[in-house]
Parts: sequence; structure tokens; C-alpha cells
Amino acid sequence: MFSWFNTKEEKAFGLQLAEFVIKEIPLEMAKKKQDKTVAKRQKVMQQAAIKVLEFKRDHRLNVYKKAQLGNSFKWRLLEEGFDPEVASELTTIVVREMG
Repeated sequence: MFSWFNTKEEKAFGLQLAEFVIKEIPLEMAKKKQDKTVAKRQKVMQQAAIKVLEFKRDHRLNVYKKAQLGNSFKWRLLEEGFDPEVASELTTIVVREMG
């Protein structure tokens, strides 16, 4: 029962995934909605999706754990200065991959 609420690994993975995205997408691209930047973000998010699938394979994710992972991911992007719309878009992709 208590393992249902233990989200230590999921939060850590959310932060790790955000750090990967931050490293791969320069901040100036994280603030723009141009076609060129969208293509770059999509490529990075495809790589991130693979990481999510690998994590998902080894961890049982319930609704609460998925929410915590997504939350830590999104807030780290926002802390780094990502546009809120872009951060939400990227978070949606991550949550969708968690299924």
C-alpha cells in the first residue's frame, strides 16, 4: 500500500529527463514557436520517449507516480526558464509516453 505513494524514483527520473531536455534544447529554442525549433524539440522528445519507455519497463507506474514524474519534469523546465507553453507541451508528450 505504501509503495503506491513512494515516488522517490519517479521524481528523480523526472528531474533526470528534464536535465536531458535542458541540455539538448538551448534556452533560446525553448522560448520560440518557430518551425525550426519545433522540429528540434520533436527530435529531442523522441529520444526522451525512448528513455521513458525504458523506465516504464522497469517500474510499475500508477496514476500518482505518473503525475509526480510529470510534475517534477515540468517544474524543472520552468525553473530553467522554458516558456510555460513549451514546458506544458513537452510534459504532455512525456505523460502520453507513460501511457
